[in-house]
Amino acid sequence: MIFGAGALGRIGELSRELGFRRTLLVADNGVVQAGYVAAAVGALEAAGIEVVPFHDFGQNPDSAMVEAGRVFAAPLGIDSMVGLGGGSSLDCAKGVNFLLTNGGRMADYRGYGKAKTPLLPMIGVPTTAGTGSEAQSYAVISDASTHMKMACGDPSAAAKIAVLDPDLTMSAPRRVTAMAGYDAIAHAVETWVTSCRTPFSDMFSRRAWDLLSAAFDQVLEHPDDRDARASMLLGSHFAGIAIEQSMLGAAHACSNPLTARYDLPHGLALSILLPHVVRWNEPAVPERYSALSGPGDAADAARRLAVRLEQFARAGGLGGRLRDHGIPGDALAGLADLAAGQWTGTFNPRSFDSAGALEIYQAAY
Repeated sequence: MIFGAGALGRIGELSRELGFRRTLLVADNGVVQAGYVAAAVGALEAAGIEVVPFHDFGQNPDSAMVEAGRVFAAPLGIDSMVGLGGGSSLDCAKGVNFLLTNGGRMADYRGYGKAKTPLLPMIGVPTTAGTGSEAQSYAVISDASTHMKMACGDPSAAAKIAVLDPDLTMSAPRRVTAMAGYDAIAHAVETWVTSCRTPFSDMFSRRAWDLLSAAFDQVLEHPDDRDARASMLLGSHFAGIAIEQSMLGAAHACSNPLTARYDLPHGLALSILLPHVVRWNEPAVPERYSALSGPGDAADAARRLAVRLEQFARAGGLGGRLRDHGIPGDALAGLADLAAGQWTGTFNPRSFDSAGALEIYQAAY
């Protein structure tokens, strides 16, 4: 991991160290417009590396977009990848990498370790402080027909190098900063309590929470504060490392069907759901939440943490009730069935099924 203002300028030398010669640069159109693609291409070409840009995908990349990337790249002799942008760019780059090296369909790689051939080496460069995808060996890709997210992982899918340049997050609009930041906060909170957490994941979850909770309000009120931007980006990365070790929980399981069925942005969905999930989980892990909620009685920790998470949501112009965002009440039972089938729910500290998902949705409605 390379961290610091101006770190993007090192991408050429880093790529050369990894032996890159002909690189597919995957970046969304917003990153192109911000000028970051031109800067990356300049640094790569100055290092003698040929660059082929790919931008033909959207937010929440799906299996059809990834296949389009494979078709585009297949005849070009690509030997390496750079993912530059938010989680969409990084996940799309990983998805294209799966199909380019191993063929088949994205659904073939749902789960972990199903790639027969190692993926091409990749460098991940996040431009938002949110998903932490640059720290993970998973690509999160939506099924083009059902719109449900698939987590497709392999050890070789992890970026060889993550370049964290807080200057790249400075141009993010306030709402993007808020939704991405809340996503990172949710990662820190959920990884802290999962059933498969480890001392290693705990170290990164707790440090991520400390950085993110201290900087979130500041970066919204003072978007030019480079220290706050740096704390958010590093916190997001640490939370991504924690996900790699301990996975996630019910908040992510419940948010995915909302995005799939109603196109509710992921960070917004989490801002609505996470406080209710914390309250719902309280019987299973009260002592764990007390470490995040600050001084006070451990028996009241989940409530205090949920209140703080609601304050973060309001500060970012997020949160509210599901009904406020057009989710019909008669859809909750069907959404709960879908949430119960999400892999992340199996790691929740309280046993999670469709009945539990329905309770969470009803509390958030």
